[in-house]
Amino acid sequence: MTAPIETTGAAADAQPEAVLEGAGKGRIEGRSLGQIAWSRFKKDRVAVAGGIVVVLLIVVAVLARPIQALFGLDPNAFHQDLIDPNTSLPTGGWGGMSLDHPLGLDPKFGRDIATRILEGSWVSLVVAFGATVLSNVIGAVMGVVAGYYGGRVDSVISRLMDTFLAFPLLLFAIAISATLQGGAFGLNGLPLHLSVLIFVIGFFNWPYLGRIVRGQTLALREREFVDASRGMGAKGPYILFRELMPNLVGPIIVYSTLLIPTNILFEASLSFLGVGIQPPQASWGGMLREAVTFYQVDPEYMIVPGLAIFVTVLAFNLLGDGLRDALDPRSR
Repeated sequence: MTAPIETTGAAADAQPEAVLEGAGKGRIEGRSLGQIAWSRFKKDRVAVAGGIVVVLLIVVAVLARPIQALFGLDPNAFHQDLIDPNTSLPTGGWGGMSLDHPLGLDPKFGRDIATRILEGSWVSLVVAFGATVLSNVIGAVMGVVAGYYGGRVDSVISRLMDTFLAFPLLLFAIAISATLQGGAFGLNGLPLHLSVLIFVIGFFNWPYLGRIVRGQTLALREREFVDASRGMGAKGPYILFRELMPNLVGPIIVYSTLLIPTNILFEASLSFLGVGIQPPQASWGGMLREAVTFYQVDPEYMIVPGLAIFVTVLAFNLLGDGLRDALDPRSR
């Protein structure tokens, strides 16, 4: 029998090559799905730019009233001394632009356009976000229930989705909004208009998300983790809201960022038609409606609110596209 070979000195302290190469470096750690999505998202410069604009818009909308109070701004303050009595147009060029009124004044009344754009920002975002939340709650619940249980439950919910999708939404929204303008449910004025718009836009848009969630649920319900939950005795509600719903957060977030700009356009359309936000409350769609009378002689009054809507919708769409690519593991 041969004796064991003893190593001493430098030979005893020698380490495998793989260990030596990794010495002094940080530990190799796995990344979560959120970290992977974030690393993919921040490489998309266009989406990041859209996200920055969206964050700025939200901050401006949230701080709109404090900013007005801090600087003494009033969106309904008249400046008749800056209006030409013969033409009802602002004096000076470019719609009355000046250091005091950087975006000019509206014709006839002389109200500061920059202040009214600031005031209209929170109106548009409140309606858009409120309607999106309502659509998501109804659509996610109905979609996951239809996809998981299938059978008659799926058939009933699917036919309900088809019925809602068949509604002429714009005409229906005009009819409801016009009917409830005077007051309803103990509300009147701006709170009533906001509530009606959020309900009409959100309640009739949920089938779009419902179909997306249903399709995703049909694939997820056959996965191993769902079978494991059933085998451990988990009931339907637990599987729906603890197992399936967390895996649907990604598609819901992506759809939300694409639905918000659609809701902004819908609110602006209703206000433009006169059945949305009512004057004197400032809204971007209402400003466009007022600008129709003067756009040939004062185009600046139509360009400013139009650009506000365009930039907001574009930023949300770019953000939504970037999130969709970042959260989709099959995209590159």
